[in-house]
Amino acid sequence: MDSILDGLITEQPNDKTNAIDQLNSAEIMALINEEDRLVPGVITGLIPQIAAAADRIVEAFRSGGRLFYVGAGTSGRIGILDASECPPTYGTDPSMVQGLIAGGFKAVKDPVEGAEDSEELGAADLEAAGVTAGDVVIGIAASGRTPYVLGAMKRGGELGAAVFGICNNHGTPMAQTGFPVIEAVVGPEVVMGSTRMKSGTAQKLILNMLTTTAMIRIGKVYRNLMVDLNPSNKKLVHRAKRIIALATEASAAEIEEAYRESEGQVKTAIVMLLAGVSAAEARSRLSASGGFVHSAGDRG
Repeated sequence: MDSILDGLITEQPNDKTNAIDQLNSAEIMALINEEDRLVPGVITGLIPQIAAAADRIVEAFRSGGRLFYVGAGTSGRIGILDASECPPTYGTDPSMVQGLIAGGFKAVKDPVEGAEDSEELGAADLEAAGVTAGDVVIGIAASGRTPYVLGAMKRGGELGAAVFGICNNHGTPMAQTGFPVIEAVVGPEVVMGSTRMKSGTAQKLILNMLTTTAMIRIGKVYRNLMVDLNPSNKKLVHRAKRIIALATEASAAEIEEAYRESEGQVKTAIVMLLAGVSAAEARSRLSASGGFVHSAGDRG
């Protein structure tokens, strides 16, 4: 594995930053920013592959399946971050999108030595999570050779799940697993091997696209409003009522009444106001429309 690691583009020195240790703060940041601007261009060329993965996630969600991210270190933390933001943003059950990291939850904050080096541990963690044929597994590893991630991907395939990979190098062991792999190759890092930088940024952009696209396509967004958010604090209650206002142009009094009668369910309140129906009827309409406000809120 070491010979593979030495040849990875993410492990090469970046000629453009060879003298970065002699620069002042603004000059260092200018170089970092210049490198960061390369990332969106790489992602643009990968959209067809990312869209194919998103389509499969949508299919899984519509059938009651789940999405599992698997990674180690930065990649694992990025997967957990994306997963943890889905419930407050889209009102999803926490089990719907999950992140697994080598070393367990402790590794979110503190490195767990050697955890990423075991294919068996990756396979065991995935199996312990209860992955089935109805789920999607996405392995994330900048190097494309992390044993923990490869073990989880292989076990996911054995369990019948749809499996994809995300890495930041070409021609890696991940690409040789037989699963579709999104290779977001953004070049050497500003600091050699520090894949929390451009590689991590690319991974975050891809995960944002995957879950945002999937949530839109299963009806959790109306226009560009997050109508399934969970108003779990004062800020989110305020945002929820503002979303209702933007969606319906109703008066403040009407919004307060609909919010109360809907028990804080933003989507229900919107349909109540758009269609002029009760909370019960709004819920019935949403159920019949598969959760899409456009159809449920039609007065006709």
